[in-house]
Amino acid sequence: MINDNDVIETLGELETFLRLVEMGGLGLDNVSGVALATNNANGRPFVAVLDDNQQLVLGRWVTTDVFENGKDIVRYGAKKPH
Repeated sequence: MINDNDVIETLGELETFLRLVEMGGLGLDNVSGVALATNNANGRPFVAVLDDNQQLVLGRWVTTDVFENGKDIVRYGAKKPH
């Protein structure tokens, strides 16, 4: 499920989204991972929240800049807020 109006445009927004997922703030069940991916139909990049079976639970479109520069944030997790 990806909403076309929800686009993550900055690395800060990506970190906030990942923290929400980690803390359960989005009310998602069985979340086991997060990945950056591209849509097979149009090549558009998105961040995918995956369940235990590696199925898409939630997705958010990301800009090309976030896709290219946010890989380490997704891989290692968002920085903890002060």
